[in-house]
Amino acid sequence: MARPIQAVIHMGSLRRNLEAMRRLAGNRMLWAVVKADAYGHGLERAVRAFEGADGLAVIDIFDVERARRFGWKKRILLLQGFFRPEDLDVVEPMGAEPVVHNEELIRMLERRAPFRDLRVHVKINSGMNRFGFRPEEEPRVRARLAAIPGVRVMGVVTHFANACPEWDYGGPVPVREQMERLGEIARRTSGACFANSAAAIWLPQVGGDAVRIGISLYGVTPEPGVPSASLGILPGMTLRSEILAVQNVHPGESVGYGSRFTARRPSRIGVVACGFADGYLRSTPPGSPVWIEGRTAPLVGRIAMDVMMVDLTDHPTARVGSSVELWGRNIPVEDVAARAGTIAAELLCGIAPRVPFVEDED
Repeated sequence: MARPIQAVIHMGSLRRNLEAMRRLAGNRMLWAVVKADAYGHGLERAVRAFEGADGLAVIDIFDVERARRFGWKKRILLLQGFFRPEDLDVVEPMGAEPVVHNEELIRMLERRAPFRDLRVHVKINSGMNRFGFRPEEEPRVRARLAAIPGVRVMGVVTHFANACPEWDYGGPVPVREQMERLGEIARRTSGACFANSAAAIWLPQVGGDAVRIGISLYGVTPEPGVPSASLGILPGMTLRSEILAVQNVHPGESVGYGSRFTARRPSRIGVVACGFADGYLRSTPPGSPVWIEGRTAPLVGRIAMDVMMVDLTDHPTARVGSSVELWGRNIPVEDVAARAGTIAAELLCGIAPRVPFVEDED
């Protein structure tokens, strides 16, 4: 029998999350961001769950091929463009729309022309300083791309360095400055896509003709401390396992590597089938909660490769075989991530290949 750990993907929740984000988007086009294997949820599942989206947004050209193979017939945006000239031999026939973010990509297009109908998007650097042209360069870049035979410029995209409410104070590039940089472009162009999940939720003034929704489609709030339920979204994944063993530990006895936990009272310690080799971060501190028998129970000792230990002393009915939720409806993945010093996306994307995935419809 398989080891009792599973990542459960809630297909119904993913669909409802798309509907919630669609309401926020209003009449704007909605790109569903499914990069990194749909934030760890599986691209094939995302293609089915997000069939109501207007387009998909990915990073890897292989994901374009996979999405088409899984039956996606609508538009696909390549968020980082293409990487080599020969990539265009796949990009154009597959109907993908690359983002053009530097001069070298323009030169590749010019050398590879003519095209039959290659749709591209211009990336503008609004303050992130990773990819993109400066706002004042946009007219020149657009004109140069439009002069390439068979290339059609669909619009402009940007990615805000700061879009959550708390980030608009004291930072080097506050939201208002980012918007000022884009104001002229927004006024004179069509096809603008400025808003990610956070901007779509908290910055309606961003406007534009399209939005790119990523983390919120999977039921995760873009800003820690804001409950997902307040945004009308539900967790798309539950990581669950079971208790493998229970140890009765006397006061003064220790638990786990390095004897990091010493019992102060007669204690029942449960051993759970989940460790850092499954994707649960070793940096998650003692005291972090898991969900057992309708209540939380704290982690004790160090996370090991294959197991973790929890204090069951106040859970008298918990036993070998009891179900344990590591994150999901009762233990928000955002909270687990914050305790471990990271963000939810790292946990969701970091589930190890040895963990089986299953689906339900909620």
